[in-house]
Amino acid sequence: MKKNDAITELLTRGVDEVIIKSDLEKKLRDGKKLRVKLGIDPTSPNVHIGRAVQLLKLRDLQQLGHRIVLIIGDFTGVIGDTSDKESERPMLSPQTIKKNLKTYKNQVGKLLDMTKIEFHYNSEWLKKLGYWEICEQADVFSLSSFIARDNIRRRLDMGAPISLREVLYPLMQGYDSVMIKSDIELGGTDQRFNMLAGRDLQKHYGQEPQSIIIMNLLIGTDGRKMSSSWGNTINLTDTPDAMYGKVMSMPDTLITSYFIHCTREPLHVIEELEKQMKNNTLNPRDAKMRLAHQIVALYHGEKKAAEVEDAFVATFQAKQVPQSIPTLTVSRTHVPLVDLLIEAKFASSKTEARKLIQQRSVSINTVVIDDCAHTVILPKESIVLKKGKRHFVKVLADTH
Repeated sequence: MKKNDAITELLTRGVDEVIIKSDLEKKLRDGKKLRVKLGIDPTSPNVHIGRAVQLLKLRDLQQLGHRIVLIIGDFTGVIGDTSDKESERPMLSPQTIKKNLKTYKNQVGKLLDMTKIEFHYNSEWLKKLGYWEICEQADVFSLSSFIARDNIRRRLDMGAPISLREVLYPLMQGYDSVMIKSDIELGGTDQRFNMLAGRDLQKHYGQEPQSIIIMNLLIGTDGRKMSSSWGNTINLTDTPDAMYGKVMSMPDTLITSYFIHCTREPLHVIEELEKQMKNNTLNPRDAKMRLAHQIVALYHGEKKAAEVEDAFVATFQAKQVPQSIPTLTVSRTHVPLVDLLIEAKFASSKTEARKLIQQRSVSINTVVIDDCAHTVILPKESIVLKKGKRHFVKVLADTH
């Protein structure tokens, strides 16, 4: 791709808004080397591909020769950002933050050249601030601008509490931009107010205000914004088969969005795939397999992607059981199905086991069992117990 074309795609692919686009585009086309900021609060031990949307954009910028500055919010993570929340985010303990960020560098390294990244923890400067500096920064902003935000306004209308701590969070994120002299900041649409705070504080401290690339938020596997808090994520730490399976189980309506945001499939190819699906000349399942393959290859390599794809075809398209599945040996020949699901660790309680059965999510040797009172009679040979689409265990009785 030509450099100019790369810049056009950089400013449009998966992007909701650029502030200020004309200024940033000029700097990029003039070849100015820029400092690009992304902040991540370690509120979970896993980085998910909703975050990787921004990491891929950082990779694009890195490939164009710009300096990536990654800020791990070990201080802001304790305080908590309320930008995407309908209720107050609880403060996290320093111990939890330390545990969560343990593998962040390794996860980010799946996409970025870590030898060319500038790393900071924002406790480096935020812990040192006293009341004088905080009051000086707070004087830059008005309370009315904070409460005008949609989610804050809704909480006020509902009578929900809003702590002064939440009001201070945008100041902290904005001060990060001052300390690293950011030229560009990346973030999701939920971060718009916080990133604009960075521009205001940079002006206050006599710096040129940063440009902002606001990325679309990725929809999670349950149709809501992808969030570790809701458990609807595809994590960079997921195994290849889990990652592939999660992509294959998501709604068809998300295919195009995931191609745009989570891969670097050429945009003209994505447009053609979308057209073929609309014209019913391409089965969405086949498009989704292509998507799942690319996502797994991005984080685990082409070889692993090919392996899990072959296993998927054998299991779900050819209706075969995977060659390698765990074995469960039980000490009796007659076992209530509810108990067997618990022993197989397919359910943590009898209530959960009954729910799986009622949802017709359990089968034995490909036969769906929907009777919660069913007792499994184990023959001399093994049986295959299956939960959902991707969980198998071979069960046999050891009566000796």
